[in-house]
Amino acid sequence: MRVLIVEDEAELAAMLADGLRAEGMACDVAHDGARALEMTAAAEYDILLLDRDLPKLSGDAVCRALNTAGYPARILMLTAAGTLADLVDGLGQGADDYMAKPFSYLELIARLRALGRRAPAGSGATVLSRRGVSLDTVRRAAERDGRPLKLTPRELGVLELLLAADGAPIGTEQLRDSLWDAALDPATTAVRVTVHSLRRKLGDPPLITHDPGYGYRL
Repeated sequence: MRVLIVEDEAELAAMLADGLRAEGMACDVAHDGARALEMTAAAEYDILLLDRDLPKLSGDAVCRALNTAGYPARILMLTAAGTLADLVDGLGQGADDYMAKPFSYLELIARLRALGRRAPAGSGATVLSRRGVSLDTVRRAAERDGRPLKLTPRELGVLELLLAADGAPIGTEQLRDSLWDAALDPATTAVRVTVHSLRRKLGDPPLITHDPGYGYRL
C-alpha cells in the first residue's frame, strides 16, 4: 500500500513516515498542498494522509481538487479541530475518513488498513488464498498448508499483491511502485531480494516463478 503523507509539521511527518514504513507501507511526504498535487499528478497513491491546515493550498482545496479530477486514492483527513461540525465539514469536502489531533497511532494504522481494503485496486477480500497459501489482510497473518509464515511487512505486501493477482504476473516496477517509496533507486535489487526471501520462506515446492519480460507470479 502506497501512502502520501501531507503534513507541514516536519517532525510529525517524519515520525509518521517511519512508523508506516515499519508497517510495510510505502510512504512519500509533502509539506504543503501545492506539492501534494504535484506528487499525485506524477504517481498513484492508495491513500492520502492529509492535514487540513496546510501552507500554500489547504487540505480542503487539495481534497476537492483530487475528487474533481477523479483521483482514485482514499483520503484520511487530519485536523487539530475535532468537533462534530468539523467532522461533518471534512467529510463534506470528499474525505473518506477523518481524525482529530492528537490521535492514537494504533487507531491510525487500523483506519489506514481499513481504507486500503476499500481502495479501488483491491479485491475487497479480507482473506486471500491460492495454492495452499492464505493471507488474512486484516490480521496481517499468512500461512501455507496450515503452517504459519513469519514474514516481514514488505514480504507480506508482496505476497498480498501476488495473491490478489490470482496467477497473473506482477512486474518488478509494479511491485516497486506499490510497496517502496519514490526515493528508492530504480537500479536497486530490493524487490528481487524481497521476492527471493519470500520464496524461500514459503518453502517447497517453490510457488513463485519469474517470467522474463512479464514479472513474478504465484
